Amino acid sequence: MEQKNEINIELKEDMAQGTYANLAVISHSPSEFVIDFVCLMPGMPKAQVKSRIILTPEHAKRLLNALQENIKKYENIFGNIKMKEGGMPSFPMTFGSGTAQA
Repeated sequence: MEQKNEINIELKEDMAQGTYANLAVISHSPSEFVIDFVCLMPGMPKAQVKSRIILTPEHAKRLLNALQENIKKYENIFGNIKMKEGGMPSFPMTFGSGTAQA
């Protein structure tokens, strides 16, 4: 008998609106990756974490592969995504008491 690999995913109305973030701060330990999605607004002294996602290393790698695949599909349709030289913000970032990198 054939088994279907289907997952029923519920998307609640308040979550369907999405949350804008223009910066991701990524950190890791031996057992997990933490991705903080941040909204950094010009002229504001603080940036706000809008969402935190915690992944196992295996799921972080699956996310990386899925993003690479989807970027390739996007660029095949819309052309190459242009990035500024360096790709990193030109200001120091502090997160709590330590330093973070995106």
